[in-house]
Amino acid sequence: MNALMQGLVLGFAYVMPIGAQNIFAINTALTQRRSRILLTALIIFFFDATLAIACFFGVGGIMSSNRILELAILLAGGLIVIWIGWGIFRDKGSMEGDQGKTEMAVRKIITTACVVTWFNPQALIDGSMMLGAFRTSMPGAAGRLFIFGVCAASFIWWFGMTSVVSLFHSKITPKMLRGINIVCGIIIMAYGCKLLYNFAVMLQG
Repeated sequence: MNALMQGLVLGFAYVMPIGAQNIFAINTALTQRRSRILLTALIIFFFDATLAIACFFGVGGIMSSNRILELAILLAGGLIVIWIGWGIFRDKGSMEGDQGKTEMAVRKIITTACVVTWFNPQALIDGSMMLGAFRTSMPGAAGRLFIFGVCAASFIWWFGMTSVVSLFHSKITPKMLRGINIVCGIIIMAYGCKLLYNFAVMLQG
């Protein structure tokens, strides 16, 4: 049980900091129907959990040892993240009733969730180092309990956070939502620029 609790605690610490994932989830919770919000939470959880499992078993180490692969992910990830941020930045943030909301296409939800989760080289490397370190000290059943705890924390966070934001979305005015979209778009585009900067630095190195 100790390994499970450690996984839960680390899982929350790993997923809670505001980043592209959380911004995408919050934006969806403010603008989409309940069914789309729950679907988005499920899809983000899937990619987040698979990333954690992959990191636990060392995929970040593979990426960091292959310079060409890392460069390709940095370049593609940076460009796509900027494109996503620009789309959010331009969104006027309509706050019509549920019947007036435009549903985000499932394909777009899957694509965006995949990009903000798996096209993050830093998350792959840092996650691998952090989770990999725990794996070396928790072999066998303890390791399985630990990574289950990490995934459970991810599940609780994504469904809990999106549900809370959705519950209080009526408090958000169109002007506030527009401001949120502008800030979120800028943050995501800045993150994409950071990935491209890392790509340029690595290319010159």
